[in-house]
Amino acid sequence: MATQLNTTHITRAEPRQTIQVTFKDGLVLEGPVKTTVEGFLKEAQRLYPEQFDSAIMGGIVDGRLRELAYPVVRDCTLEPVLLNSSDGGRIYRRSLVMLMTTAVDELWPGTQVSVRYAIPEGGFYCILLNRSSFTEDELERLDERMREIVAADDLITKRSVSLDEAVALFAARQEEDKVRLLEQRTRNSLTIYGLHSRQDYYYGYMLPSTGYLQYFRLISANGGFILQYPRKESPTELVPVTAYTKLSTVFNQADAWLQRMGVEDIGRLNRIVRKNRVDELILVAEALHEQHVAHIAREIRQKHDEGGVRLVLIAGPSSSGKTTFSKRLAIQLLAHGLRPFTLEMDNYFVDRELTPRDEHGDYDFEALGTINLSLFNQQLLQLMAGQDVQLPRFDFLAGRSEPGRTAHLTENQIIIVEGIHGLNPGLVPDIPPDTIYRIYVSALTQLNTDTHNRIPTTDVRLLRRIVRDAATRGYSATDTLNRWSSVRRGEKRNIFPYQENADIMFNSALVYELAALRPLAEPLLLQVEPATPPHIEANRLLSFLRWVHPLSEKQTAMIPDTSLLREFIGGSTLQDYHPGEINHDQ
Repeated sequence: MATQLNTTHITRAEPRQTIQVTFKDGLVLEGPVKTTVEGFLKEAQRLYPEQFDSAIMGGIVDGRLRELAYPVVRDCTLEPVLLNSSDGGRIYRRSLVMLMTTAVDELWPGTQVSVRYAIPEGGFYCILLNRSSFTEDELERLDERMREIVAADDLITKRSVSLDEAVALFAARQEEDKVRLLEQRTRNSLTIYGLHSRQDYYYGYMLPSTGYLQYFRLISANGGFILQYPRKESPTELVPVTAYTKLSTVFNQADAWLQRMGVEDIGRLNRIVRKNRVDELILVAEALHEQHVAHIAREIRQKHDEGGVRLVLIAGPSSSGKTTFSKRLAIQLLAHGLRPFTLEMDNYFVDRELTPRDEHGDYDFEALGTINLSLFNQQLLQLMAGQDVQLPRFDFLAGRSEPGRTAHLTENQIIIVEGIHGLNPGLVPDIPPDTIYRIYVSALTQLNTDTHNRIPTTDVRLLRRIVRDAATRGYSATDTLNRWSSVRRGEKRNIFPYQENADIMFNSALVYELAALRPLAEPLLLQVEPATPPHIEANRLLSFLRWVHPLSEKQTAMIPDTSLLREFIGGSTLQDYHPGEINHDQ
């Protein structure tokens, strides 16, 4: 039976003039409707400064990432996004690039800046596209102008414009990369940001004013300059920048390859995919990969003949393609007369009770101490000396090492070991240095969206892992996203500090891969539950994937079955290939 309301007691409610926001610690703040996220967070910081250990960059409102300028119109939950977080760092870096491009345009009207790649200490290597030179004095002038704008705390504005207006804006500035990019836009509007008289597009949120950009440094480098920014591990300082000779070589090689293929940004790739000319691009990109693998194999053969190289150590971060690279290298070594012998480092784990623990008391399976280094070094020396060696086999269920197969190597065999500690000198202290060849494998470069918007290679590796985890391990995108921060911590501790120890670096990035990954990754990311931390990350990945025109099934079929990308999207004929396994048992 329906409940009858006594309408004589119902009165018209006046619209609420205030709203309440609730923080995780139970703090509740009340303010006028449309108070910004910045306003609430600054009040919370005033009341509890000890809970804000770095600068405020944004906020999470009811589980969704929002800008500081976002007006709150209803009761909600609110969490601060600080500079020492991944999202906070991205907001800071985007805003810093806008500050730089605005200052350049004001000092030298019409000059275009290109953000090329990131350096490990935190910074973007940038070049000027239409200037023949850039002196130290000019770099100082740029630094001074940027700091003047920061001191003035000028507003960064935001507005929505029609797609036609955006295209006209960028065409008038001869920014053809952005014009090409907008061909992929399906909505008839675009959000652009403004600083002084300069309007620009950035995919992702920005700061509300320049006063937040207190930490940066300009460093002259290789005909361009580094725009250094703070890393989340040290949000109030800029660490010294190291000269990365090997990394610079890789970046220069990648630029040369992109120019050779005529694909220098996502817009150019999209045109090639839409015009159904991607088959040639795929074949050329794969040929360049194979040429580099063959070059590395030739160099190992030469060093084997001249200096006695017997051990190849391969390291790289997650989803860099180390497994497929190792197998392709083994094939090339066979073609050069060397027989590969793969040694699995996981079999050298110490017994579970001897495994180091982290600061939380949990087993730290990524620490160097998880490996029985004395046994590993001893058996490497015995194998290289041609002795019979009974290798260990680690029982992961029991957590103990037990005797494994017996191996014996001949003079023309090369030991290949893949693992996260491959570049760490502490792994093989007893092995003569002239018998070791170290290789660093990672997706070191990536097509940028345009000259100002970088797509981090970390994001490409994450997409690779999401697709592979779903196909081979039954993990959802949420599972992979939840694990990613732990994976990244391990990389920063165990891999990146040693990358310059490599004798050579292999750039596993493929110019067309985002177009191949999008149709596989997008439906997985769309399944992430809203209003959860992984959903924020999923939305961010989706936001730049939508700028990429996806490969069709027919176009994807053009990817060779030996491609490194097949390790992630499936269909690799190398999956069940185990290099040199017929030589293992003697």
